[in-house]
Amino acid sequence: MPFIVSRFILPSFVFSLSLEKEHPVPHNETMSESLKLFDLNKLGELTFAEFISRPNRFVGEIQVNGRTASCHIADTGRLKEILMKGRRILVAKNPARLKTDYRLLACEMGEWVLINTAIHTHIARAAIHNGVLGFIPKTLQPEVKTGNSRLDFLVDNRLFIELKGTNLILDSQCRFPDAPTTRGRRHLEELIQLKKGGKDAMILILGLRNCPCFVPNRDMDPAFSTTFQKALANGVQYQGFRVKLDIDTGYVLSNGKLPLCREVSGE
Repeated sequence: MPFIVSRFILPSFVFSLSLEKEHPVPHNETMSESLKLFDLNKLGELTFAEFISRPNRFVGEIQVNGRTASCHIADTGRLKEILMKGRRILVAKNPARLKTDYRLLACEMGEWVLINTAIHTHIARAAIHNGVLGFIPKTLQPEVKTGNSRLDFLVDNRLFIELKGTNLILDSQCRFPDAPTTRGRRHLEELIQLKKGGKDAMILILGLRNCPCFVPNRDMDPAFSTTFQKALANGVQYQGFRVKLDIDTGYVLSNGKLPLCREVSGE
C-alpha cells in the first residue's frame, strides 16, 4: 500500500499569526492558482486506507495495511455520497494518547476531496494572507466574539468574516450545507446585524470540490438558504475560492475562484 513520504512531520499545528512575514504578496494582487496553502504532513505520518463504516458522527472504521483501525472524523456533516464502504481515503497517524488510531483527511472520488473541517480555518488564513480578499490585510484576528456567536475572522479591525466549507456537489454546483445547520444560520444573522450597524461583513466559501459555482442548499436547509439571500440583499459581501489536494506531496493548493451561481447572484 503506497505512502506519502514527508521530510518533516510535526506532531501538532504550528502556525504564525504574522501577516507580514508569511507568504509576502504585493498589495492589490489576487491569490494565484496552485499556491501552497497548507501541508497535510504537519498532521502526522500520512497513509492510504480503505473506508469501512461510520459507527457515529466522529468515528470511522477503516482498514490500513490489512488490519482494522479507527479514525476520527472532524466533519460532522452527513457525507453520504463521500464516506462509502470501500472508498480510498487518506489518513494521518494519531499520537498514542488519542482514542482513535488515525484522523481522516481526504477521500478519493475521481478527485481527492478534503473532509477535515479542523484545517479549514488554517487554509483560509493562508488564503487571506495571499490576497484571496483582493488585498493583503495588515491584521487578522481569529475567532471573534460578536453578539451571540463567534465569527471566524476579523480583518483590519473592520471586516468580519464567516467561513463555510463545501464538499457537496449537486447538479454540478457546490452546495452548503449537507445537513440542517441552526448554527450556520445564526452566523449569517450576525453578519447581517453587523452590516446594519455600519460594519463590513463577508461570507467566505471554501470550495473543496472542482465545481464552477456555489449555491446554498435550499433542499436541505431552506432557512439557511433564505438567510443567505437576505445577507446578500443587506450588503454582506460574498467571496469564494477553491482548493485541491496534491496527493503526491500532501499539499493543499489554491484552485481558483468560486463565484455564486446565477440563480443566487442574479447575473
